[in-house]
Amino acid sequence: MAHIVVMGAGIGGMPAAYELRTLLPKEHRVTVVNPVDFFQFTPSNPWLAVGWRDREAITLPIAPYLQKKGIDFIGKAVTSIDATGNRLTLEGGQTLSYDYLVITTGPKLSFDEVPGAGPHGGHTHSVCTVGHAEMFWQDYQKFLLDPGPIVIGAMPGASCFGPAYEFSLILDTDLRRRKLRHKVPMTFVTAEPYIGHLGLGGVGDSKSMLESELRSHDIKWITNAKTTRVEPGKLFTTQLDDQGQVVKEHEVGFKLAMMLPAFKGVDPVAAVADMCNPRGFVIVDEHQRSKKYRNIFSAGVCVAIPPVEVTPVASGAPKTGYMIETMVTALAHNITDELAGRPATAKATWNAICLADMGDTGAAFVALPQIPPRNVNWFKKGKWVHLAKIAFEKYFMRKMKTGNSDPIYEKYVLKALGVVRLMK
Repeated sequence: MAHIVVMGAGIGGMPAAYELRTLLPKEHRVTVVNPVDFFQFTPSNPWLAVGWRDREAITLPIAPYLQKKGIDFIGKAVTSIDATGNRLTLEGGQTLSYDYLVITTGPKLSFDEVPGAGPHGGHTHSVCTVGHAEMFWQDYQKFLLDPGPIVIGAMPGASCFGPAYEFSLILDTDLRRRKLRHKVPMTFVTAEPYIGHLGLGGVGDSKSMLESELRSHDIKWITNAKTTRVEPGKLFTTQLDDQGQVVKEHEVGFKLAMMLPAFKGVDPVAAVADMCNPRGFVIVDEHQRSKKYRNIFSAGVCVAIPPVEVTPVASGAPKTGYMIETMVTALAHNITDELAGRPATAKATWNAICLADMGDTGAAFVALPQIPPRNVNWFKKGKWVHLAKIAFEKYFMRKMKTGNSDPIYEKYVLKALGVVRLMK
């Protein structure tokens, strides 16, 4: 009998546990370890931050749903990994041995790279977690009584830009509905070399389309922005040109700010010798296996992916839902095959597919493969994307409750986008 431990219970970890339990014979044991006892649907955090969702709609308790599928759960943080001894140390000193380890922790939010940033002791908000989105909502309700300037964007080193665009346009929509938009100057500050770069070198017509969206919604922008510090009500950023030379120093005033941080690997993962890159992300082969430790697999944001291109201000490549899903499917099949005495052959499809809400409309993009040149390079906008994202939220939450291991992107999202035929 083998013991497979899944470290992390997010958008990668929960499906990984379900898929492993579905594929593996019953004599093998699956355990999920996570610092908190609830699952959170991260893509809905921008809606939570403006009061369009409540916590109960986008979270669920982990243990009851895993137990229904015969999966064990431990609600404690991992403090260290003994990769040679095949053992985890948990908060409180408890140890947990494994035969296979699946790392799906997501990232560490590296607010400390910019002095004054972050919701805990800093001066900017985030929508990276449910807790952070709730903190924004608390301050937003006060802000609505006395509106002022808002700053939204992404810090140097960020790799997840889509939610910043989403949130700027969701906020715009909410403020317009409240008849307050005219009192709120908005500035979009991003490390991207141009609007619509998205960490992907652009997708289709993303540059002109997103520029048009920001322009038509009265949102000013600063690109190639190397934000250096944040003080109460002030964000300081250095704007560079394409050669990395200083163009202008900006002091952007705000009454409310949401700036996505750079990501790093979580501390216990980053500390494992020779397993990660300098940022602490797990280096894996084409089968999602650690190049150093043969019984460690990884999927999701915690996996090392090189930037699509060098940019004047550091930026990384995003890991979208479809990409994560294919990573999870690949590692689940590979672990199953290895336990059955077969070689690991499954590979993830590292393509970028994304639904981005814009309040009352939305944008979808498909980049196949993620790094150009591409076979498919597609970016479209419409009300249908807004509706598709709402539907996706409902389908995914249902999947987490039922333990369905079907690939949700293949079954629902790609069909909704009408691009399945493009992938054949």
